[in-house]
Amino acid sequence: MSKVTVVGAGNVGATVANVLAHKDIVNEVVLLDLKGNMAKGKALDSWQQAPIDYYSTKLKGTSNYKDTKDSDVVVITAGIPRRPGMSRDDLIATNAKIVVSCTKSILEYSPNPIIIVVSNPLDVMTYAAHKASKLNAKRVIGMAGILDTARYRAFLATELKVSPKDIQAVLMGGHGDTMVPLPRYTTVAGIPVTEMIDSKKLDKIVERTKKGGGELVKLMGTSAWYAPGAAAAQMVESIIKDENRIYPCAVRLNGQYGLKNTYLGAPCKLGKNGVTQILDLKLNAAEKKLLKASAKHVDKVIKVFSKMKLV
Repeated sequence: MSKVTVVGAGNVGATVANVLAHKDIVNEVVLLDLKGNMAKGKALDSWQQAPIDYYSTKLKGTSNYKDTKDSDVVVITAGIPRRPGMSRDDLIATNAKIVVSCTKSILEYSPNPIIIVVSNPLDVMTYAAHKASKLNAKRVIGMAGILDTARYRAFLATELKVSPKDIQAVLMGGHGDTMVPLPRYTTVAGIPVTEMIDSKKLDKIVERTKKGGGELVKLMGTSAWYAPGAAAAQMVESIIKDENRIYPCAVRLNGQYGLKNTYLGAPCKLGKNGVTQILDLKLNAAEKKLLKASAKHVDKVIKVFSKMKLV
């Protein structure tokens, strides 16, 4: 029996639950929100979709943490979304309190879950969940790079007029403007992307990727949800099925890339125990410089969180 809890029944959380249900890989998805009726309604709506889209995963909406008992994986999406003019870092004061509170409540009923954090500012909120849970860092992971690479690959697919299915890519660093795309690790059906697009166009796509979340906030007045929700569900799938798929995620670094005691985006294997391996890529001097700059920015925000003394 496998059980996944999604904390937060807003746009992102509801999408995570719905995509997971469609994958038909867990027995139950619990959608939890302080607005219990909204969680119940969205879970019921998804369950009524099951006969149409042909899945058996049961969905339950609730406002009671008791219903999350014995969850294998918990996805935390709770928190306020970005509004136009806001950076991810602007969310820390409110979202840090929410993430810490949710994490502690989950641990009352599920002593050793794997936690996936989606709330922003993502790298720091993952750090907060790790501190609040006191779990092994391998079991507390942030969803960042999968979404960022998806945006990058989608933009490339549009420019190159190819299927996004054929594009593979790696991004590292913080989830935001300081992320570090790695074009030399980007391929199209095995062909290096640098052989298919000129450097100026590629640079523009990289810059658009860095500001991909902000572009959507300007268009919609709030944060994205379809791609972030699907990205988190993809992480859950690799964990539940023990696939050991390699994804860029926000993980605790302990010496990799010369960085310690911080959460930052890096490629890792995801399996039944969470992060089974962090890949230490051989970055060139320019890439290392960008990664260290990204880490420096994340560490500044971690210090802001630490001063809040929530854990």
